[in-house]
Amino acid sequence: MVLFRDHPPCLMCSGDEDRSTQSRRRRALSRALRAKDSVTVDLTQLTWADASLMLDLAMVARRLRSCGAGLVLRGAQPQIQRLIELVGLHRLPGVQVVPAVA
Repeated sequence: MVLFRDHPPCLMCSGDEDRSTQSRRRRALSRALRAKDSVTVDLTQLTWADASLMLDLAMVARRLRSCGAGLVLRGAQPQIQRLIELVGLHRLPGVQVVPAVA
């Protein structure tokens, strides 16, 4: 599940996210695109994801960057961190990764 909170701008991801859940996260992603500041993506409760979520986050990061804002990925579990690196999301301009606290 992906939800958006306005103040401060935050996408909260939890459970399992894959291509079959992609349509359910569209509203939250659309709201994130309207943020005036950088958006934090809270990944602490995300247990599994496929590349479709990372590609959606890359699109959000690109659009936010064009408006002068960024995307902060926070608290990814090891398997999610590997996916972020595999897809290359962490290398995109305007994307910052803050590791999970051990």
